[in-house]
Amino acid sequence: MQQEHWLADRAMLQRLLQEHPEWSRQELAQHLGRSLGWVKKWKKRFREAPIGDTEVLLGKPFGRKTPYPQTDLEVEKRILAIRDAPPENLQRTPGPRAILYYLPRDPQLQQRTETLPRSTRTIWKILRKNDRIVPKKSRKRHPIERLEPLEEVQMDFKSVSSVPADPAGKQQHVVEVFHFVDAGTSILLNAQVNADFHAQTVLEAVLRFLQIYGCPQYMRFDRDPRFVGGPTGRDFPSPLIRFLLCVGIQPTVCPPHRPDKNAFVERLNRTSNQECLQVFLPQTLEEVRAVTETFLVHYNTERPHQGLSCGNQPPRVAFPHLPSLPDLPSSVDPDAWLASVHGEHFVRKVRQNGTVRIAEGSYYVDLDRIGQSVDLCIDAHQQVFIIRQGPRLLKQVPIKGLHKAVLPFEQFAALMCQQALSEQRRLQQARQARTVPVP
Repeated sequence: MQQEHWLADRAMLQRLLQEHPEWSRQELAQHLGRSLGWVKKWKKRFREAPIGDTEVLLGKPFGRKTPYPQTDLEVEKRILAIRDAPPENLQRTPGPRAILYYLPRDPQLQQRTETLPRSTRTIWKILRKNDRIVPKKSRKRHPIERLEPLEEVQMDFKSVSSVPADPAGKQQHVVEVFHFVDAGTSILLNAQVNADFHAQTVLEAVLRFLQIYGCPQYMRFDRDPRFVGGPTGRDFPSPLIRFLLCVGIQPTVCPPHRPDKNAFVERLNRTSNQECLQVFLPQTLEEVRAVTETFLVHYNTERPHQGLSCGNQPPRVAFPHLPSLPDLPSSVDPDAWLASVHGEHFVRKVRQNGTVRIAEGSYYVDLDRIGQSVDLCIDAHQQVFIIRQGPRLLKQVPIKGLHKAVLPFEQFAALMCQQALSEQRRLQQARQARTVPVP
């Protein structure tokens, strides 16, 4: 079971290195839920492997064949004593290099035969293990590059906390505002209010936005399940992501715990909350819509914006004219999204009927593997799933749900909305299964 997860994580890292070469090790580690050391090791292996080599994903044993040498307990005590009470009138806290200098000169160790540490790494480990060194949390910051107007649109939700909870319904996020912000100009392009945003209604809201403004090059959003289709954001592409890919828009999903990667819409959310929602305190859906419409006009045309692109002017004053974007296509290839996930891996557990479920399809594996995990790799050229368990190839099965024909846009949009509704139902079922008390 572990081996399939390892294989999938390695494949995901290999793909992220190709698609996001600018990501730091910290960002890659957070996205994958792995350690920095693991990311560093596998980056090196991928760099040394030939291009297109899939055997490197299987790994190789690099474990130490003999146990690590252990530092003598008395030597460790003397290292800590030197750290706490510097010898020979040293008027500073000695670091690993200074401790290496003082160790051979220590009177209590000169009569002992144990081998003394010779590496600052060994000293550093001892100091950190005994809380003499506290690791610092530092983040390497990179300035955000200026984007062209309407090149990238960022979107996110803002919950209206002033609307009271429904005793018979939702207790949180009763009403939400769906914001669309242009990263190149900071213009609030669109703000849609709804009391029931889920996978289907979110896709419909995005569709309404695209019908008004056209198709930008990029759309950026966080890992909200209503966007990515699952709580981890690493599973099969959601209907929204597939929809964007098919109409020629590149979706960008932010790494976990990095709101700064969605900075323009996150800053807009704060402004909306402080200068609108917390001022007027709307109590109903209609009141939220009214104050949101007023705020959109005020924000774009009256309120001075201190962002670098606006120069202390309202966004619409700084950018009175926006470029025109390509319209939504009249016909769409509903299978165009497949090329973007070629080579991706998905881990599934075999169910009691010997099948695994992924997206809209169910695929038979083997009754002998019930309860075991298998890895499904997408081959976009042959349009099949390659099913493996560890290094063993089990079978290849055609991907279900492909149309292999161009559809009119209206029919394609209705199809994706229906798939988004199915996705929402699966999310609700999974959420209910987690909340059902165990008897």
